[in-house]
Amino acid sequence: MIHAILSPESGCTAQLHCADRIFTAVIGTSGVTLHKREGDHATPAGTLLLRKVFYRADRIKRPEIGAAGPGGHCLSLEPISPRDGWCDDVEHADYNRQITLPHPARHELLWRDDHLYDIVVVLGYNDDPIIPGRGSAIFLHLQSPDRRPTEGCIALTEADLRNVLARGLVSIDVQPAG
Repeated sequence: MIHAILSPESGCTAQLHCADRIFTAVIGTSGVTLHKREGDHATPAGTLLLRKVFYRADRIKRPEIGAAGPGGHCLSLEPISPRDGWCDDVEHADYNRQITLPHPARHELLWRDDHLYDIVVVLGYNDDPIIPGRGSAIFLHLQSPDRRPTEGCIALTEADLRNVLARGLVSIDVQPAG
């Protein structure tokens, strides 16, 4: 069971301290915030539990998931389908939930043309309870090749994301900029 600390550096870069390793991460364009709002492009501060792992089985090898919880329970791991999405419509009852497409509300596709969600981990943010407008679709996913900032997620290289999952990462403590 591994807990990591994410420390913002400058702009949209951060360091993820995980056990004995430090990984370079990319975060939201607006940095880290204590007051997350939908569409603000900021990464929320606080402790984010890893909830579920998705991956593109048609593109990549299944990620190895280490024992993550008491008794050695592993995170749920499942392939992404072209019908998978995530609702980001603050007016809809499915806000900040996984959905099946087609769906009438505004949403994000989990099955993407780029490779950012070839491995994507749902982070526990604004999900217990869900508060409309407080932010949705906060994930741990792959970095873009040019290390472009995220819209509020945390992004690692594929090798680094595989590494932290194999170690049994269970949470990330996102530190406010300071």
